Amino acid sequence: MASSEERRFEVLRAIVADYVSNHEPVGSKAIVDRHNLGVSSATIRNDMAALEEEGYITQPHTSAGRIPTDKGYRLFVDHLADVKPLSSAERRAIMNFLDGAIDLDDVLRRSVRLLAQLTRQVAVIQYPTMSSATLRHLEVVPLTPARLMLVVITDSGRVDQRTIDLGDVLSEENVYRIRDVLNSTLSGRRLTDAASRVADLPDQAPGELRDALIRVCTVLVEHLVDHPEERLVLGGTANLTRNVADFPGSLRQVLEALEEQVVVLKLLAAARNPGAITVRIGEENEDEQMRSTSVVSIGYGKDDVLLGGMGIVGPTRMDYPGTIAAVRAVANYVGQILAGS
Repeated sequence: MASSEERRFEVLRAIVADYVSNHEPVGSKAIVDRHNLGVSSATIRNDMAALEEEGYITQPHTSAGRIPTDKGYRLFVDHLADVKPLSSAERRAIMNFLDGAIDLDDVLRRSVRLLAQLTRQVAVIQYPTMSSATLRHLEVVPLTPARLMLVVITDSGRVDQRTIDLGDVLSEENVYRIRDVLNSTLSGRRLTDAASRVADLPDQAPGELRDALIRVCTVLVEHLVDHPEERLVLGGTANLTRNVADFPGSLRQVLEALEEQVVVLKLLAAARNPGAITVRIGEENEDEQMRSTSVVSIGYGKDDVLLGGMGIVGPTRMDYPGTIAAVRAVANYVGQILAGS
């Protein structure tokens, strides 16, 4: 950027910092007093006029200072070349807190709680997706002589259960034979690669197992391969109510949108690679109910394999550097923990 553009960006940075901190429109005198930019108040006013004309800031009242627009926040975020990392004490606290988790459910619940506390926003984490999962074990549990429970355990520690009505009585011995057939064929394979092998199993099975295997395999393909259930953990929703003024007339819409799993999954859909941060600001959000919010999301995983997404939802007036650092750190530790699962 040319020197005048660099200075204008520093003015924008000052307006963002002060407005995020104080929630008050920022005037030229405040910028001169609080930020050492080395220019006069008149120069600052000229820069603010140029920024306003370009759509980066706006004047909410005729006698007030300026506040950033969505476009202004976007320019600010795009020039965050260096996000200050968390301190070693903060990183240690995160690791110690997450290390105490006993299973995948506990890891994700703790992560959501921690992320909501660190950012003071709404935190959301997606369970590891089935599309990226490898089957670790399939357990078949007889509930009654004619009903089974199929328990699918993946390499990430995700556990999914389905109940299957057999339509006929099956001995306990044959239940365990079905379990052995499923595990010998599918254990260690990606779920997305398992469908064709599952389809062939009934034809290869002994006659007395065929009907039961058809039902088991149908459920396995339909619910865990073709239409896997995507699960989410949400936390810190009450944090939004601390910033009601940031959602004029739209807080209820935001809360209703967060209750809809499809909307939240769309917010995380940009996550394609572990560690890649995506920031959507205001009008950039596809869902109309979320256009008064900003969403900072990231993919988490292990060995460059994306397992799921996580992130925060909050007002556009947020501490973007601190939020990005917190989201990145928690995602990194969740990936490390699951890599050791």
